[in-house]
Amino acid sequence: MTTTASEITYRLEQKRRVQADFPGPKSIALTERRKAVVAAGVASSVPVYVADADGGIIHDVDGNSFIDLGSGIAVTSVGASDPAVVGAVKEAVEHFTHTCFMITPYESYVALAEQLNRLTPGDHEKRTVLFNSGAEAVENAIKVARLATGRDAVVAFDHAYHGRTNLTMALTAKAMPYKAGPAGSFGPFAPEVYRVPMNYPYREENPAITGEEAAKRAITMIEKQIGGESVAAIIIEPIQGEGGFIVPAEGFLPALAGWAKEKGIVFIADEVQSGFCRTGEWFAVNHEGVVPDIIAMAKGIAGGMPLSAITGRADLLDAVHPGGLGGTYGGNPVACAAALAAIGSMEEYDLAGRARHIEELATGRLRELQAKLAGAGSAVIGDIRGRGAMLAIELVHAGTKEPNPELTRNVVAACLNEGVIILTCGTYGNVIRLLPPLVITDELLIDGLDVLARAIKAHA
Repeated sequence: MTTTASEITYRLEQKRRVQADFPGPKSIALTERRKAVVAAGVASSVPVYVADADGGIIHDVDGNSFIDLGSGIAVTSVGASDPAVVGAVKEAVEHFTHTCFMITPYESYVALAEQLNRLTPGDHEKRTVLFNSGAEAVENAIKVARLATGRDAVVAFDHAYHGRTNLTMALTAKAMPYKAGPAGSFGPFAPEVYRVPMNYPYREENPAITGEEAAKRAITMIEKQIGGESVAAIIIEPIQGEGGFIVPAEGFLPALAGWAKEKGIVFIADEVQSGFCRTGEWFAVNHEGVVPDIIAMAKGIAGGMPLSAITGRADLLDAVHPGGLGGTYGGNPVACAAALAAIGSMEEYDLAGRARHIEELATGRLRELQAKLAGAGSAVIGDIRGRGAMLAIELVHAGTKEPNPELTRNVVAACLNEGVIILTCGTYGNVIRLLPPLVITDELLIDGLDVLARAIKAHA
């Protein structure tokens, strides 16, 4: 029997509460300790330290309670302390924390591979490999594609984000802070990576361009500049994450996937941020019936435990020789137990349905706000987009499409001061992204959205 999100029992009270001295003395003291030991290159956007978290609430060490509209960047979809995940982790830890699947394997790795083969799109024969991070999953998807096809070239898209390792930095489009900074570049980067235009409906020069036409534009560039027969893989986020939650027009993804199939190119869907019920489907490609050759997963897969995976066509993954894939910690038994429990909670609570409900509730209120601001001469909300509980607000200078990163920063800071944690993204730094835990209550979500609305009004 399916349990609805409204029937979930929470360990912590689901209310925000921020004291006047935020951030408090304990967080300030921890910040000072951190400065002496943690590298400056590791940044945190919120100046508080977490003591507890449950449902849609985060408690800090000074007793403040924040509404979590970020989910640890789409990780804690089932909440940060889902009872099923906690119980599975405890049970696994009591038996063994690690043996390395490449030496002495264990059932939970096999069981999770069975679940991923079942849940991912397509009824073809599949194989799965487990890793630790999204970047590692992407790297291995590319490795498989290159070896299986005997080709070198990889095509990525404008506004893409695929990770912080050397190859995934090459795939990522945005330089600062991922590929370079004031002190210089992290390069040189991996070769044979090519970039083509993404379909970004809000910022297309031709607003009437269809998804199919935008795909043809990209395909023409690939054919002219690389040659389809030289391409091992096309990798794309079905909804781009760090690039600004960009949802391509209908028809864009199917046209690309269809052409890739004709050319023998491996079509890789990077569902690291958009997967596991986040968009109202188990995977974002499901919205248009696209079946990737390989799908890369992480973030929401294991309720907060470090785990990632690639699942793909059996002929592709089995083309790799024994020992060619793996890693010491890949598919850690505790993380596998957490993932099996998280998937169970997603099904029990129908979190894909819950994500669709969140979309309906949030977009309705946001579009009302957009209309009110425009009517008052403060048309700073240029676009509202996304699917499920992966939603974005693009902020611009009133009456234009010029990005407004300053307003974005001010809004996020104002929300934090009232106890709401909100993340930003976007190539131009002007997009507010909403990634609430899928188990958040309606009341808490509405409270967070009201705070966000007040902040936009105040700074518009």
